[in-house]
Amino acid sequence: MTRIRAVLLDRDGLLVEDVPDNADPDRVRPVEGAQEALALLRAHGVRTGFLTQQPGVARGDVTEADVRRVDARVEELLGPFDIRAVCRHAPADGCHCRPPEPGLLLWAAGRLCTAPAEWAVVGDTDAHLEAARRAGAHGVLVPTARTRPRQTAGDTAPDLITAVRSLVPDTPVPRTGR
Repeated sequence: MTRIRAVLLDRDGLLVEDVPDNADPDRVRPVEGAQEALALLRAHGVRTGFLTQQPGVARGDVTEADVRRVDARVEELLGPFDIRAVCRHAPADGCHCRPPEPGLLLWAAGRLCTAPAEWAVVGDTDAHLEAARRAGAHGVLVPTARTRPRQTAGDTAPDLITAVRSLVPDTPVPRTGR
C-alpha cells in the first residue's frame, strides 16, 4: 500500500458518540480511543479530516450554524483537523456527496492536495467503503451499532485505534523545531 498522507474519518459514531441531528455542542462526547488514534496519525505526519452526513439540515431540523458549533466542539475536544466535510442533503436528494457517492471525499482530498491513492477513509458503513473505492482511496470499516452486514470488499478493524495502526508506518515522523 502507498504511504497514507491523509485519513478522512466518519465523525458520528467513530470520533464522537452518534447523536442523530445533534444541534447541541454540549452533547458531543469523544468515542473511546479517538484521541489516541488521532494523536497517532498526527505523530506520523498524517493529515486528518472528518466527514459527516447531516440530513437534518435538509429537513430543517438542524441549522448550518448548529453543525458549525458541533464541529467546533469536536475540534475543541479532539484537536485541530485539516479538513471538515459535511453533506447537508437528505438520503433521497440524490446528491453526489453522500456515501456511497465519492463527491464529499474527492472534495476533501482536493482541499488537502492529496491523490486518492495517498489517503484512506475510515467509516462504519459499507457506504463509506464504497465511496472510498469509487474515489480510488483505501477504505477501512470499523463496525459500530449502525453497521449493517458487509456487502463490499475492504479492510475491517475491530476499533478505531486498530484501524489507524493499520494505516501508519511503525515509526513516527520526527518533529522539527521552528
